[in-house]
Amino acid sequence: MLSRLSIRDIVLIERLDIDCAAGLSVLTGETGAGKSILLDAFALALGGRGDASLVRQGAEQGQVTAAFDIEPDHPAVALIAGAGIDTQDGLILRRVQLADGRTRAFVNDEPVSVQVLKSLGSALVEIHGQHDDRALVDVAVARLWAERRTAEEAVASHRVRVEQARREADWLRHAVEELTRLKPETGEESALAEKRTAMMQFDKIAEDLRDAHDAVAGDKSPISALSSAMRRLDRRRTQSPALVEPAVKALDAALNALDDARAHLDAALRAANHDPRELDRIEERLFALRAAGRKYNVPVDNLAALNARHASDLAALDAGEKDLARLEKAAREAEANYRKAAEALSAGRKKAAAKLDKSVTAELKPLKLERARFFTHIETGEGGPDGIDRIEFWVETNPGTRPGPLMKVASGGELARFLLALKVVLADRGSAPTLVFDEIDTGVGGAVADAIGARLARLAAKVQVVCVTHAPQVAARADKHYVISKDTLARGKRVATSVTEVAADRRREEIARMLAGAEITDEARKAAERLIKAAE
Repeated sequence: MLSRLSIRDIVLIERLDIDCAAGLSVLTGETGAGKSILLDAFALALGGRGDASLVRQGAEQGQVTAAFDIEPDHPAVALIAGAGIDTQDGLILRRVQLADGRTRAFVNDEPVSVQVLKSLGSALVEIHGQHDDRALVDVAVARLWAERRTAEEAVASHRVRVEQARREADWLRHAVEELTRLKPETGEESALAEKRTAMMQFDKIAEDLRDAHDAVAGDKSPISALSSAMRRLDRRRTQSPALVEPAVKALDAALNALDDARAHLDAALRAANHDPRELDRIEERLFALRAAGRKYNVPVDNLAALNARHASDLAALDAGEKDLARLEKAAREAEANYRKAAEALSAGRKKAAAKLDKSVTAELKPLKLERARFFTHIETGEGGPDGIDRIEFWVETNPGTRPGPLMKVASGGELARFLLALKVVLADRGSAPTLVFDEIDTGVGGAVADAIGARLARLAAKVQVVCVTHAPQVAARADKHYVISKDTLARGKRVATSVTEVAADRRREEIARMLAGAEITDEARKAAERLIKAAE
C-alpha cells in the first residue's frame, strides 16, 4: 500500500508530505483548492505523462516521491527483480520533472526507464475517475498463445528455407560436383600466375644465358689457354719471383672467377630449362579457375569456401525436411494445447460471468441504478492472447433501451458507480493494493452518496482506498480525512496548495462545511456529528 507521498514544486504545491494508512482515506476541499493537482502529481510518480507546465513557476524542477509497503509475493517485486533493485524495505518511486520538459525516473534511487516506472505504478495503484476504463480492459498475455505463435513462426520460417533449398537443389548438386572436380585451393590463382610469369620470362633470357655459357665453357672458352699460361709461369716462379708471382695469382683468380660464372650459368640454364607443356598446363588451370569464378560470381580464392557452403546446404536439405516435420508436429501440439486451454477458459468465463452479473446487479439498486441491468457479453472467435473470447461489460440503463458496451452507453456518473459496484464485488480478486477514486460521487447525494460511502468502506476493508469526494456521507466514513486548501503567501503575491489531516472537531467542521457551504450553521454541525456517529 501507499505509505507516504511527497511533492515538491508541482504547480501550486511548494512542499507537501502526506503519511498514508490502510483503510479509507478521503480528500476534501473547496473547488479549485488543488485536488486535481494532487492526483496529477501522484500519477506522475506512477509513470504518467510529464509536462513542463507541472513545474511550479520560478522553480527549475518539480519532484514527486511515492513510498509503498509491499508483500514479498507482490507482482511488483517480480517486475523489478530483473533490474537488480532490492525491494526488501519496500518500494520508493520517484519522478523528477524538469522545467524544459524532460523527466527522470527512479526506483529506490536507482535510475529506470519511464516504462518500468509505469509498469510498477500499474501494479501498485489503480486511479479511477468518471471516465476511466483501465481496470475494465487490462488483461494478461496467455502463455499458451505465445507458445503457439512461436511454434507457427518457427514452422513458417523453416518452411521458407526448405522450399528455397528444394528449388535450388539441382543447381546445388551440379555446382558441388563441378567444384569438387576442380578442387580449387585458396591462394592457388596467385601462385600459378606468378609461376606462369616467371616461365614466360625464362624463354626470353634463355638464349643469352646459353651464349654466355658457350663463351665461358664452350669451344672458345679462354680457360684452357689461361690454365696453360699459368702453369708455364708457375714453373718460372723460382727464377724471378717478384716478376712472376703477381701474374700467377691474377691468372688463378681469373680462372676461379670463370669457374664461378660457369657454375651460375649452369644453374640458371637448369632453372630456365622447363617443359613447355608445363606452361600450357598452368594456363589451362588458370583459365578453368577464373571461368568458375565468373560463373559463380565470386573471387577465385572464394571457390573452395563456396563449394563447402553448397555442400553444407545440400546436407541441410535432407536434415531440413526432418526438422520441418518435427516443427510442424510441435505446432500442431501447441495449437491443440492452446485450443484445449482456451475452450476450458471460455467455459469457466461463462460460469463466472453469470455469477458476476448477478452480484454486480445486486449492488446497483442502492447506487440509484435500480432500473439498470449489467451483463457480461461474450463472443467466441478465432482466438488470441486472451483466449477465444471477446469480452465486454454491457449495460441496459433502462428497461426497453438498447443494451450496449458500458463505456459507450453509461454516462460519466453512471460509469463511476458501475465501476464501484464491480470493484466491491471483485475486491478479493487481485486488485491493486491501492485504489484511488476521483469524485465518483459527482452529481449524486443523499442515500446514493451514503451507499457509495458504504461500499467504499467495505472495499477499504480489503485494500487501501483513497477517495477525492464532495459528498459528506462519503467523508464521514473515512478512517483518515485530509483537507486540501489554497493559501495566500508573500502578502498576496502567490498562492500555494496545502493538505492537512483533520480529526475530531476540525473534521466535524469540514463535513459541516460540505453540508452547508460557505456559512456553517449549528444545524450543519449537528448533521455532521450524526453522519460521523452513524458511520462508526
